[in-house]
Amino acid sequence: MELFFYNIIPILVCQEGIDFLSAFSEHLTFLRENRAIPQKELAKILGLSLHTYQRFEYGEQDPRMSTLVALADYYNISLDDLVCREWPR
Repeated sequence: MELFFYNIIPILVCQEGIDFLSAFSEHLTFLRENRAIPQKELAKILGLSLHTYQRFEYGEQDPRMSTLVALADYYNISLDDLVCREWPR
């Protein structure tokens, strides 16, 4: 994965051939740790249980669309950037 800055928030860009769920969970962990916010606190902000949020970071569960939107809003990034998605050029 490649690191770049968007709105002064470092985000990762997935490379081709990387499994979406593992890339997303890695990126989610990276974003949270970059903000130095504990999982429990972010789960509370999102209105989720700690266990549910942890399952996203561990790649065990996909978040609902409403949760993805809330995460993108929290980090002030697009949904595409949140899920490490780039349109083919």
